Amino acid sequence: MANHSNNTAPEESPVILPGHDFETVTEIVAEIPLSKRFPLGWIGLLLIGLGGAGMLHMALGYLVLKGIGIWGNNVPVGWAFDIINFVWWIGIGHAGTLISAILLLFKQQWRMSISRFAEAMTIFAVACAAIFPVFHTGRPWLAAYWLFPYPNTMGLWPQFKSPLIWDVFAVSTYATVSIVFWYVGMIPDMATLRDRAMSKVKATIYGTLSLGWRGSARHWHRYEVATLILAGLSTPLVLSVHTVVSFDFAVSVIPGWHATIFPPYFVAGAIYAGFAMVLTLAIPVRRFYGMESLITMRHIDNMAKITLATGLMVGYGYAMEAFFAWYSASSHEKFMMWNRMFGPYGWSYWTLIAINVVMIQLLWSRKVRQNTTVLFVMSLLIGVGMWLERFVIIVTSLNRDFIPASWGMYYPTQWDFMTFFGTIGLFLTLFLLFLRFVPMISIFEVKMLLPQSKVKADHAH
Repeated sequence: MANHSNNTAPEESPVILPGHDFETVTEIVAEIPLSKRFPLGWIGLLLIGLGGAGMLHMALGYLVLKGIGIWGNNVPVGWAFDIINFVWWIGIGHAGTLISAILLLFKQQWRMSISRFAEAMTIFAVACAAIFPVFHTGRPWLAAYWLFPYPNTMGLWPQFKSPLIWDVFAVSTYATVSIVFWYVGMIPDMATLRDRAMSKVKATIYGTLSLGWRGSARHWHRYEVATLILAGLSTPLVLSVHTVVSFDFAVSVIPGWHATIFPPYFVAGAIYAGFAMVLTLAIPVRRFYGMESLITMRHIDNMAKITLATGLMVGYGYAMEAFFAWYSASSHEKFMMWNRMFGPYGWSYWTLIAINVVMIQLLWSRKVRQNTTVLFVMSLLIGVGMWLERFVIIVTSLNRDFIPASWGMYYPTQWDFMTFFGTIGLFLTLFLLFLRFVPMISIFEVKMLLPQSKVKADHAH
């Protein structure tokens, strides 16, 4: 089977390898959450994730006691690691909804095997992102409390002209719709686990989560209608969320930020980083759980192509930033671009160019796209490159502003690093728990790809 997928042209590679029927698909996917055994590799990774989550808890606890002075933020660089990481995590969360909603509306069958854990990735990434702006306020029990508009006797309302309050609306709506979309998509599979569970406790839990699903024609009709409505709601959210995040920068007058290209540039970068993260997760998951026949090289190849396409858009954005700085005839814009390239943080600019512009050209090669080891390393590097992009946009635009007397360097402290790596640990913990207790692949959608389902559909007509 492996040879079949490697030697066939990517366009002809099957979405699911031959040899499966309805029962084998159910067995492979349902066996993991219903199993009593916990693999040692899973336990080891979970301990690492829990260690990171504990580090995050310690860092945030100390922050609440001492204030944000423990971070490296200073007067010229007021937005530092926290906003860098917020934008980075929001970007990572984009691919899940893109795979689920937009590719669903375009009836792309190859999305079916990867949509479930891509959606989970979205929710966990948004949860990690939300931590940073909340604690950046310094006293979240006071400041974050007033970010949400609600009737109150004091008549205090957020500033609706500020893109920061737009963020609250966009991200909270995105998170809500993503969670509902993810859960609704799991209802039929929860019923499958309910019916196969040998333990009374598991049968009760999965039975409760399945909301009385019986697989009747009425249930399927309502499910399809709900899915299409949620996909229709999610599609504009994919484009709007990172557009609104880009407005945090684009509506300002700071050189390097005041650019109309930021919304599409940020959206392309988010999809780029998101698909790289899906590759980062999908490649080891399919190997560890033996899912190569369900998550085939067709999926890997298609995701690599989308990563290449969006990476080229990001590279175009970098070129346009340099062009705007020159064409604007603004000495401030020209200096900001020169500072990014040759200033004290120039190493970060050229590193992100090497990763996001030069390295991804390797994806033009089919041999590279078919080599999962190389792709895994590249996807990790893309995550680093996109983090550096946010670092360059935020730090190099702030550390040298209009008045040389106010210039200052930014150096992250150990608490900055502990908070960032702690969110990675939290993400890893949540994702591992998802893999173990929830069907990671949509069982009923993958069954629709089997030849048997097409035969039954033909007979029905």
